[in-house]
Amino acid sequence: MIRCLKISYLVTLTQEEFKHLFEMHFVAIRNYVFYRSGNTEVATDIAQEAFLKVWEKQETVQPESAKGLLYKIAGDLFISYYRKEKRSFHFFNHFVFDENGQTPEDLFAFEQLKGNYKRALEKLPEKQRTVFLMSRAENLKYKEIAEVLGISVKAVEKRMRYALKYLRTFLNHE
Repeated sequence: MIRCLKISYLVTLTQEEFKHLFEMHFVAIRNYVFYRSGNTEVATDIAQEAFLKVWEKQETVQPESAKGLLYKIAGDLFISYYRKEKRSFHFFNHFVFDENGQTPEDLFAFEQLKGNYKRALEKLPEKQRTVFLMSRAENLKYKEIAEVLGISVKAVEKRMRYALKYLRTFLNHE
């Protein structure tokens, strides 16, 4: 009996191509994980791990699908992390306010608003919070968010509508 070996030709990334991929998408991937985790160190670690997985597996990466693949890997890594850690979202832990020329009343009002906004974001469901932050902090269009998350544009619109309604209601009552 003769065995036939199936030969597949995998196109591997060169170091230069990988470097270019990293430079083009690292910040966006890290921000995406940050929006979900609220922790810059975790976001950086997960983003680096996502790129490492692509490099280790020598995935065939087409330019048009590279960003989506990285988002998918980073999302999966975050879910694994989240299940292990069960941490809450802390969006403003690393936010710095420019205190130059501000009165004590301004600083107090800002701290109050910051606290209220943080609590509102913490209570916002993850799916809505992720869409909200990708839109507002990353300035991504709904179509781009839909592609990254693998959902329809209508789903993005619905999540954003609920997020905005919730934030308005929460902040008006605080």
